[in-house]
Amino acid sequence: MTGDRIVPALHDHGGEGPPLLLLHGAGRTLADWAAVAPLLVPHHRVLAMDLRGHGHSPSGPWRLPEVLADIEEVLADHGIPGALPVGHSLGGMLAVRYALEHPDVTPGAVNLDGFGWGRPDQYVGLDPGQVVQRLAQIRELSVVDRKRKLPAEGLRNLLAEERVISEQLGIPYELLEAGVLRSVRERGDGMLELRPGRREMLEMCAVIDSLDLFGLFRRMTAPLLLGRARRQVPRVPDLDWFDHMMAAYAKGLARDLAALAEERPNVTVVPVDATHAMLLENPRAVAEEILAFAS
Repeated sequence: MTGDRIVPALHDHGGEGPPLLLLHGAGRTLADWAAVAPLLVPHHRVLAMDLRGHGHSPSGPWRLPEVLADIEEVLADHGIPGALPVGHSLGGMLAVRYALEHPDVTPGAVNLDGFGWGRPDQYVGLDPGQVVQRLAQIRELSVVDRKRKLPAEGLRNLLAEERVISEQLGIPYELLEAGVLRSVRERGDGMLELRPGRREMLEMCAVIDSLDLFGLFRRMTAPLLLGRARRQVPRVPDLDWFDHMMAAYAKGLARDLAALAEERPNVTVVPVDATHAMLLENPRAVAEEILAFAS
């Protein structure tokens, strides 16, 4: 790392053909692509990277120009500046922004369920003021664990939580375990910490909040694939309003994506039979949509 520049951690899945760069979501790692990437390799050169502050990548200021520069540098270093950026969640938002900033070489973008928490008016039938309050609660919950410092044996508890998620969503436990192990770092005092930390998560939330996503989608003139999760995420404990709120958002998001696809012939919207954790739940469906789009 030099100044604000870092050297991101990568996994080169190999393959030949048009190159793809796989980008993960906030708080996740390149391990999320472990089941999808092998399905892409027969047709593409495939790289996956850890975003700064995630997984095995160094930390650095979490600002959009620096993060996009990380992507540009990775592609330049590997001689594939014209790779198609394919992202999930936050990674999908970055894929769109990167394509917009490199229109001469980037053939398009794939954004898989990278829609954030949306706008208050997208929560059909709910009071926008109440939605704003609820979203503030959700954002705080998304970063509260990042303050935790764990004793070494605390890793067992994290993995036990992942085993419950594995049973709930039908995700192979090994995929979830790999993500946790890549996200945990040992400190000098023998304690463990989750990466990214609270500060970086707050910076990422600020970046996401700054993006006018549908404005970005409308600016795209190159082909754009938008994958939308067909199923809701599981119930959140102690938030009895969460399911109702997410159902309202799903209606508004589906409405707005349908209108966007009708308005913009370069935009393809596809439902994916999974929750937001689609890379882990239904990797074959995800890979099929990417392959169909990239071809």
